[in-house]
Amino acid sequence: MPWTVTVRASARVERMRFAELEPALDELESRAKALSSAAPKRPLGLRVKTYEPVQQVFGRVELAGPQRLFPSVRAGTDVRGDGSVEAYIGRVKRELIDQRKGETPFSALRRAVR
Repeated sequence: MPWTVTVRASARVERMRFAELEPALDELESRAKALSSAAPKRPLGLRVKTYEPVQQVFGRVELAGPQRLFPSVRAGTDVRGDGSVEAYIGRVKRELIDQRKGETPFSALRRAVR
């Protein structure tokens, strides 16, 4: 299975494999929306600093594959603590995907990986 969707939320990591790109993107969108609705939407107070919800990454849903091609595709979404979603491309150096007018983060991600 060339496409892998990895969901990282709290201390849990879950991986799903797909033979085709479209079902993988559908699952990525579904999981990111579920994380977005479950986001705590409250500040995180530490001893030294308080982080606002938009500064927190509540969860991450990543897409990888196919591994046999060079370079392999690495992209995903970050779900912020306030429930907002940002799409990115890259693995080590993540680059935010600019959304065009009327585009959602998910449609911008779909455009970038095709």
